[in-house]
Amino acid sequence: MEIIDAIILGIVQGLTEFLPVSSSGHLELGSVILGNGKIPEESLLFTVVLHFATALATILVFRKDIAEILEGLLKFKWNEESQFTVKIILSMIPAVIVGLFFEEQLEQFFGGKVVFVGFMLLVTALLLFLADKAKNTEKGVSFPNSIIIGLTQAVAMLPGISRSGATISTSVLLGIDKNKAARFSFLMVVPLILGKIAKDILDGALTYQSESFGYISAGFVAAFISGYFACTWMIALVRKSKLRYFAIYCTIVGLIAIISGLYL
Repeated sequence: MEIIDAIILGIVQGLTEFLPVSSSGHLELGSVILGNGKIPEESLLFTVVLHFATALATILVFRKDIAEILEGLLKFKWNEESQFTVKIILSMIPAVIVGLFFEEQLEQFFGGKVVFVGFMLLVTALLLFLADKAKNTEKGVSFPNSIIIGLTQAVAMLPGISRSGATISTSVLLGIDKNKAARFSFLMVVPLILGKIAKDILDGALTYQSESFGYISAGFVAAFISGYFACTWMIALVRKSKLRYFAIYCTIVGLIAIISGLYL
């Protein structure tokens, strides 16, 4: 992999991890466009590094929220911070189950399946369109809501379904305040990313070659910088109800993917 390719994929990962257009779907499409066909096994480390970069970007953006949550937890009381942590844990359960027990089945949807990605992008577009029409409220995330949002996050493991788009849209459609929906959506994924990285390390699935240091570093920096700005931008967009523009984008890209996959 060339450094320029790594930078491109890093920017794609950073932007699409937070913007509601599906990072996995765009990485699949990007790999096909760059001629890789699929993300090869030896590039698993590169993929993990990109996700780690976006996790760090999230932590940086929400550093004050995370500090408040940790401070509240250290009080060892059933306070707002403890309740929020339990909701995050509940939201993780569906994705953890899918990741642990259905990983092989999930992998079958990857590997350059452009048409499938296109249809899933259309699903993302529909969710964004519906959420954009929803009225704003001051309602917070309840315990049952966290489980429903978690189920949506598990479905979003499919390439083409935007994790942020699906979880934020589901939250808004449940009547949750848009700011709180975005905050919960971005914070709920950090433990999952870090857990997935830990699993890959413990499984011994990651391989490193010294000649790959350059493109891995370039991808990390690109993903971190683009992810930081995308996360900040997305929070503002959700607040201003601008999701319909991403719905249009996902529709266009989805249709192009379907047509190219079927006829080109």
